[in-house]
Amino acid sequence: MKTSRLLLAGAASVVAVAAASPAAAQAYYLQEQSARAAGRAYSGEAADTGVSSLWWNPAAIARSGREVTAGIHAVAVGSEVKNTGSTLTYPGDITVPVAGNNANSPIESGLVPNFAIATPVGDRFAVGLAVAAPYNFTTKYQPEAFARYDALTSELRSANIGLVGAMKVTDWLDIGAGFDAQYAKAKLTSALPNLSPALPDGFSSLEGDGIAYGWNVGAQARFGRFDLGLSYRSSIEHELDGDVLISGLVGPLETANVDTAGTAGFSVPSFLAASVRYRATDRLTLNAQVNRIGWSEFDAIRVVYPTGGQTIVQDYKDVTTGAVGFDYAATDTLTFRGGVGYTPTPTRDTERTARIPDANRWLVSGGVSVKATDRLTMDLGLTYVAFEDGDIFSDRTLYAGTPAATLSSLRGTAEGYGLAWSLGTRWAF
Repeated sequence: MKTSRLLLAGAASVVAVAAASPAAAQAYYLQEQSARAAGRAYSGEAADTGVSSLWWNPAAIARSGREVTAGIHAVAVGSEVKNTGSTLTYPGDITVPVAGNNANSPIESGLVPNFAIATPVGDRFAVGLAVAAPYNFTTKYQPEAFARYDALTSELRSANIGLVGAMKVTDWLDIGAGFDAQYAKAKLTSALPNLSPALPDGFSSLEGDGIAYGWNVGAQARFGRFDLGLSYRSSIEHELDGDVLISGLVGPLETANVDTAGTAGFSVPSFLAASVRYRATDRLTLNAQVNRIGWSEFDAIRVVYPTGGQTIVQDYKDVTTGAVGFDYAATDTLTFRGGVGYTPTPTRDTERTARIPDANRWLVSGGVSVKATDRLTMDLGLTYVAFEDGDIFSDRTLYAGTPAATLSSLRGTAEGYGLAWSLGTRWAF
């Protein structure tokens, strides 16, 4: 492994190990990148200034001065996945029900950290660095769960290190651009059926990690009481190097057992954000933000190893999300926040799996900022996420293209809710 990869993976592990949570935002994406933003349901971020908004717009630091922020978000999720008639169809059109337990709390809870720092360079320029954990999730099912042929363990960890430059172009216009190095580590396991329900299951495992690169650009404009923001973050194509294990298959399937090195390729989505902040009074600011997320780039996970491979179709769709919120400065040292957001799921009704049992969701947030000193501000936020009930529906042909081709028809329902507590600090130095 090259020295640069070792250094980045080591730095990223501080974030990736901590970020053992599901996505409270959408699928496997985490928007918990700022405690200040959490308090208003992540509305207005692309138009706000300071390092707390650096993830959403690189232009945010053009006028922020020297500033550092650090935060931690505790995400707790309650979830339940139930069987509604899953089956296996063996060669010869022999269909049997999949026996197994329902799953209580398969989506794990965890912590999400964030950090950013910025400093001016001369009168018109600024540079910044941000460390975030944007893509993370963990779902775990017991070996006897009905969903075992689709998923047992699904883990994704990521850490994004971004370098940003910003410029004050005029009195009313700022621009910025950034470069991202993103570390990802994944583990996917599942059971595999042998050719008789009387035989024990086989086992499949994929583990790997890798580093990939992306970019982002943004602009902010100010007109009287209005602040406007527009930003774009590129998709990143990952190729993870790791190990592929298939074991426990017997009879005609025995030749499929393998323990070898392999790769897995997938892409994380692009983001287009448009935001507005309106100073209604000297104390009240209203916020709104719309995001267009390019989830269609996550079309499949492509596994390749010397003796074979597999394409795990995902077929996500692009979605548009939105949020509105407010900031109310009750005093010079105390600011209250609130907001509401809506996020439709990028998963399709006919291809929703147990690995990421995602659904449409509403989030309601509240928060407060306390200016402890002239330089130090504490941010607190609480977010409740209400998941709509969703159907799990996935048909996959195992051992496709062979006489042993077996159809796995996963049928289930998923329901749940989430709570996120956010704590952050901002220090001007």
